[in-house]
Amino acid sequence: MIVKVIIKRRFLKGRDKEIIALLNRIRTAAMQQPGYISGETLTLADNPQLMTVIATWQSVGEWEAWKTNSERRQIEAMLEVFQDGPAQYEEYIVGTNLGAK
Repeated sequence: MIVKVIIKRRFLKGRDKEIIALLNRIRTAAMQQPGYISGETLTLADNPQLMTVIATWQSVGEWEAWKTNSERRQIEAMLEVFQDGPAQYEEYIVGTNLGAK
């Protein structure tokens, strides 16, 4: 089942170039992973320090493989230096999943 992953981050002010470079790096690496479909980055209009990434994957398993990938974890650690708190993750199945066991 296709999954949408919502990743919310609050960044510190003043390091925009480094943050954008790291976000681009993690997206480029994700694009090479099995199951990756697409991704987009949203910035809150009235607070550019709040960003949300919406990534689409073929399955939860393929997303989880990428989430625990050593390259991703390394880039994520570099992003955390510029964050005001940890990233928040939400994983949504596309469509309804009621009654699934």
